[in-house]
Amino acid sequence: MSNLIANTIGTVAALCSMTSFVPQIVKILRDRDASEVSLKMYLVTVTGFCLWTGYGVLIGSWPVTVSNVVCLLMSAAVLALKWRFSRHR
Repeated sequence: MSNLIANTIGTVAALCSMTSFVPQIVKILRDRDASEVSLKMYLVTVTGFCLWTGYGVLIGSWPVTVSNVVCLLMSAAVLALKWRFSRHR
């Protein structure tokens, strides 16, 4: 039973992490403005997700790997949008 609880908590945590970037991406695309996004913060975030992905691969945990790859892609999208809309100003 404790394994089921742990897997449920892990799944909910991963879903929260993965979807947390969606509002930021939607706002940037809607406003065509990323001036409120912290470049340094997202550089650290992308770096962290790269490291977590590597960790997941090294320990052979597909849930850790997959959830962090998704988070990496989403946070990298925010970073790319920050770069794209910052160039137009």
